[in-house]
Amino acid sequence: MEIIIIIIGALLMLIGLAGAFLPVVPGLPFSYIGLLILQFMYAPFSLTFLIVWAAIVILVGFVLDNVIPAWATKKFGGSPYGVTGSVVGLVAGLFFPPIGFVLGPLAGAFLGEIIAGNKSDKAFKSALGSFVGFMAATGLKVMAAGVMAYHYFANVTI
Repeated sequence: MEIIIIIIGALLMLIGLAGAFLPVVPGLPFSYIGLLILQFMYAPFSLTFLIVWAAIVILVGFVLDNVIPAWATKKFGGSPYGVTGSVVGLVAGLFFPPIGFVLGPLAGAFLGEIIAGNKSDKAFKSALGSFVGFMAATGLKVMAAGVMAYHYFANVTI
């Protein structure tokens, strides 16, 4: 039974890492649940460690994931269409790895800005802002999920 629980925790870590890239999967909560499973089995983490990671999951996974793209889009003169286009472009870009991971969000943000009625030069600048914000938020999520996965696998004992 112990091995099955460890495998479930490991799968949660992998879902968490995938969810850091995919906008439709809340990756960081899955990773955190994996840490909690390990905590209930072996208690390798302190209460402070778990509280700090809960705060990081909330801050990065829910707050910054919405604030950073919106801020960057606004800073570059973009619209919500650019942010939405960036997310749609990422999902479409998943079918064309690895270049699709970069060009998909950028092209999606550009098309979103064109749909919003911006001329191509303004649309490109706005799309760049949407893209930068989206990639910054994604990078933070990937780092958080990666560190949690590291702590999980470093503390698994069979």
